[in-house]
Amino acid sequence: MILSQKIKKDLFAHHSHKMIGLIFGDTDFPKEILKTIKKRKITYLIIDLSKSKKFKKDKKSYPVSIGQFGKILNILKENQCKKVLFAGKVNKPNFSKLKLDFKGIYYIPRIIRASKLGDAAILKEIIKILGQNKIKTENSLKFNPELSLKKGNYSKIKPNKQDQLDISKAIKTLNNLRQYNFSQGVVVRNKKIVSIEGKGGTKIMLEKSRSKKFRNHGVLVKFPKKKQDLRVDLPTIGLKTIQQSKSAGLKGIVIKNKQHVFLNQNKCIKFANKNKMFILVK
Repeated sequence: MILSQKIKKDLFAHHSHKMIGLIFGDTDFPKEILKTIKKRKITYLIIDLSKSKKFKKDKKSYPVSIGQFGKILNILKENQCKKVLFAGKVNKPNFSKLKLDFKGIYYIPRIIRASKLGDAAILKEIIKILGQNKIKTENSLKFNPELSLKKGNYSKIKPNKQDQLDISKAIKTLNNLRQYNFSQGVVVRNKKIVSIEGKGGTKIMLEKSRSKKFRNHGVLVKFPKKKQDLRVDLPTIGLKTIQQSKSAGLKGIVIKNKQHVFLNQNKCIKFANKNKMFILVK
């Protein structure tokens, strides 16, 4: 009897060690990961932190709030899930309205302290807490390396000398920001910093960067911050980013070699070519 139980347990453990916990927020990145995971028949569960609970149709999805740490840890433990992967945007919660369970009450002071440093710091703290509970965090691009591009110029247009000066100014600016500044993005035009990404994100930064005078001039650079945890917090670029850059009157976008998530690549490149813009990976 004991033996067969042990065999059963081993079989079960063997079967389930491949289980991955997908901790999903907003943006389209999670959907891409889910497609790949289903295609490769990897066993998974979803901890859905998105605002609109957009994975509620999935049978293996658990809607959770960031304050329900007990629930998150229990879901992972009950499913013998030792590995997780974060993807999508998890916004800073309104702490006064947060539903907390017991573990949540225990961990929330750490989360609140981290939140003062920015969204990225919240994720880092969550990763630490999971680590203390023997749960390992995988790189977000583990299953979808194709969403990250290698060095090169991906559009017909290449940056000219003036664009190059704007690009180096932007990179220097990002490198000089303090470590937990959330900024992953900066817009430079005519060697002047036009705007730096704030808590509002890329869209708001690009709206602020509009110029009546200049069309097809200036550059958006999105690089990870120096202290960034590249497992979870990669700059994300998609068609909207390119379209918003175009309406801001910019000429191009620069991202860092394999340190970004680039969605709808073909559509983006087509759009750039049609609008005489460049997409450069450095």
